[in-house]
Amino acid sequence: MNLTRDHQTILLTGESVSKKREELHEYFEQTWRLYESLFEVINNDNAYYKKAEPLRHPLIFYYGHTATFFINKFKLGKIIEQRVNEDFEAMFAIGVDEMSWDDLNQEHYDWPSVRAVRQYREEVRHLIHCVIDDMEITLPITQDQPAWAVLMGIEHERIHLETSSVIIRQLPIEDVSEHPLWASCTDTGNAPNNSWVSVSGKSVVLGKSQADATYGWDNEFGQQNCRICDFKVSKYLVSNQEYLEFVQQQGYLKRRFWSQEGQAWLDYTKAQMPRFWIERSGKLWQRNLTEEIPLPMNWPVEVNQLEAKAFCNWKAEKEQKTVRLLTEAEWTLLRENIDGDAPTWPEVPGNLQLAFYASSCPVNRFEHAGIYDIAGNVWQHTETPIDGYSGFEVHPLYDDFSTPTFDGKHNLIKGGSWISTGNEALSSSRYAFRRHFYQHAGFRYVQSEQNPQEMNSMNIYETDELISQYLEFHYGAEYFHVPNFSVNGIEQVMQSIELKQHSKALDIGCSVGRATFELAKHFEHVDGIDFSARFIQQAYALTEHGEKRYTIRTEGDLVEFKCASLQELGYSHLANKVNFMQGDACNLKPQFSGYDLVYASNLIDRLSDPRVFLDKITERINQGGYLVIASPYTWLEDYTDKSKWLGGIKVNGENQTTLDGLTEALINSYELIAVKEVPFVIRETRRKFQHSLSEMSIWRKR
Repeated sequence: MNLTRDHQTILLTGESVSKKREELHEYFEQTWRLYESLFEVINNDNAYYKKAEPLRHPLIFYYGHTATFFINKFKLGKIIEQRVNEDFEAMFAIGVDEMSWDDLNQEHYDWPSVRAVRQYREEVRHLIHCVIDDMEITLPITQDQPAWAVLMGIEHERIHLETSSVIIRQLPIEDVSEHPLWASCTDTGNAPNNSWVSVSGKSVVLGKSQADATYGWDNEFGQQNCRICDFKVSKYLVSNQEYLEFVQQQGYLKRRFWSQEGQAWLDYTKAQMPRFWIERSGKLWQRNLTEEIPLPMNWPVEVNQLEAKAFCNWKAEKEQKTVRLLTEAEWTLLRENIDGDAPTWPEVPGNLQLAFYASSCPVNRFEHAGIYDIAGNVWQHTETPIDGYSGFEVHPLYDDFSTPTFDGKHNLIKGGSWISTGNEALSSSRYAFRRHFYQHAGFRYVQSEQNPQEMNSMNIYETDELISQYLEFHYGAEYFHVPNFSVNGIEQVMQSIELKQHSKALDIGCSVGRATFELAKHFEHVDGIDFSARFIQQAYALTEHGEKRYTIRTEGDLVEFKCASLQELGYSHLANKVNFMQGDACNLKPQFSGYDLVYASNLIDRLSDPRVFLDKITERINQGGYLVIASPYTWLEDYTDKSKWLGGIKVNGENQTTLDGLTEALINSYELIAVKEVPFVIRETRRKFQHSLSEMSIWRKR
């Protein structure tokens, strides 16, 4: 088998299960052998234990890691019963790829010998072929099948084919030897002058469909619509020659070109040029996988995102234009110039999938519609922080593949590099790294007045435990057959009242907002007000983005990833009818008045002075309007001085319930319409819940 050609992912579809099983065997074996061949460029065992990249484990970890990944996922998915080597499957389980440059892990590892890991890999290889032989397959392959777990392991190893090659490039040159399967390009020379190409804007749809015929990682699925304005893009990737001018003009020393994050990185690393450049005796060289060559001026420069951004700022100042990196959406628009996609295209359209070289090549080799290297050669840094599209869901076998990167600190790279194979070569692939991180990545620049944030839609997972509990309480699953409290509460109210008009309602103490949306089904406008800015932020984000992501604890440090979606809840058409604001229930602004209904849920026993609230809220309700108070009456002196409790106390030696106190406070202005018991359940962990009863009293203003 020629390991340097045709490393394309396989289709999930087909007519024959037996042929698909054979394809899986071949795809796995090809991937496994390719990964093994990469490590063959290392010429001594000691090199496996050198920490060539300070932010990552030594290469011995990555040699074992891809094999243990199969076993750990198969065990999690109950595809196998027995492990191969428990010690290895713990030691090689988790990498350190997301570490910050100034937070290095100095923990000592007692790594096994290369020979032991090689033996282990052979055992795993045999087991995987047995799994492929024995597992049930239906076509098309779907995410709930064992075959998906096999593909997950294969595509994971192809990711580490690339990341391991980046680390090998940083080993001392004497630790590697040339290899016939890993030969570099030999075409070097001066670079062409870069120029601008005009691109017409349009709307693009980002995201991979669940019906897509190729494997995808969780963050690739879903949908996002983007409107792109007209822009200009560089004809070529930025070459070593073009970037050299930035270096020679002391771009690394002029802090005005660098972001705050970039300045901190410079202070820590003392960098003066790209990492793979070497200055020796006044001449510049470039380190490739197994060799050092005179700096190839016509190859793309390889830098991190911070360096790419600094170059754009330098160029913007130099040309007095708005210059920045391209966005994910803009790259997607460029990608439309390439027909088709792997694995069905007739020929590889760029320096991709190891189809040509085991290195970069000149920036003017592969052209589409007047633009070069839209895909391949090196990855292209973007302005876009990675986030999940609308409809994003984690895969249960790998729930932390994407979500740790949804933090605004990881930016997408697009287009693939010379060593990007399998899923990485697809147009839908989405990979992201910290901005200081190195891959085989460079960049091109664009000229556009459009703010890149208009095309980005960050929706970071909420991990605050209290907020997550309330998001689940409002928008999550129903537990123990107890109806959703917010939905059931509003239904109970609407069944009990007779409204003359449905203009305005107020959800006071709205928390994260579910009842506000429910009220919007019945009123033209609804204000949701809560004292907690953190709660209001969740409700506001939901109306802005259409969804809100959060984690809820299962047990110990384990969490489950959840998403509240307006579309799935049937609220999309209601978002323009609700208004969320922070406010004090006892001191609302004058404009919050003229309500036909005020809904105060789980609020009255959390106020510093409930009677002040009752007096003032009455002024804000229309005649014939309604006040609804629902509460479990858990009075605590932490919130309300005991002298101001409405109930749960002795008055003149007699028991006074909260309903008694409410009646005393409201009876002159209201008629009591109904009293109901409304149960609710709050989840704390997978096995711990609070089950409570809220008493709902409904009052009509006289």
